[in-house]
Amino acid sequence: MDNDPPLLLSASGVNKRFGGLQALSDVGLRIARGQVYGLIGPNGAGKTTFFNVVTGLYTPDSGRFELDGAVYEPTAVHRVAEAGIARTFQNIRLFGDMTALENVMVGRHVRTRAGVLGAVLRTAGQRAEEAAIRRRALELLDYVGIARYAEFQARTLSYGDQRRLEIARALATDPKLLALDEPAAGMNATEKLTLRELLVRIRDDGRTILLIEHDVKLVMGLCDRVTVLDYGKVIAEGAPGQVQRDPAVIEAYLGASAAH
Repeated sequence: MDNDPPLLLSASGVNKRFGGLQALSDVGLRIARGQVYGLIGPNGAGKTTFFNVVTGLYTPDSGRFELDGAVYEPTAVHRVAEAGIARTFQNIRLFGDMTALENVMVGRHVRTRAGVLGAVLRTAGQRAEEAAIRRRALELLDYVGIARYAEFQARTLSYGDQRRLEIARALATDPKLLALDEPAAGMNATEKLTLRELLVRIRDDGRTILLIEHDVKLVMGLCDRVTVLDYGKVIAEGAPGQVQRDPAVIEAYLGASAAH
């Protein structure tokens, strides 16, 4: 329909094999701009493999991708960032001995222009750019709610705050698509509520989010569309309520209680 939001990311015919294991079989999805898009399924379903393909960690055996209307080839992590996709990981990957501020500044350096020579010579342009990076990093720490910890070492932050710091660092790259791998893993109920509020804010501010998450309640209450994988294949796709009622999804993943 003409009123549908434009597509940001589309993938089709994605296949990936590891030895004798067919991890992905003809997987595809279509994420519209401004959506929170959920990717769920039981353990071993292929969610993380697909995530790693989209973000350049794995090379697919086949598949076609388009990002923001152009052909997209996720061949290397740095090219993925340049194309406009930023991700977090299920296992937190911060620079623990660096401050929260420095962690976000590292993410922001993806968009710098001064180059190596400017950094060595400390030119006026490089100094101005570094000051701008610092300002933006502070803004993002405030945005995710942890500005008061800007000068704290990342490893000293609470688990939930480390998760938010990872999101701030990803946002520092100005991504078109924010890809979050199990952001609620290990969080208590209060931390999950805070996370949900942050993700709603990010979506309302115009960002597009791709979310892998085991917390079905969080996914169904937050996502606009959901794709369900099982044994590397798409078994359902649609609005959360529609997916929850799908018999194949109930059998493979949610359990009979989810249908009621």
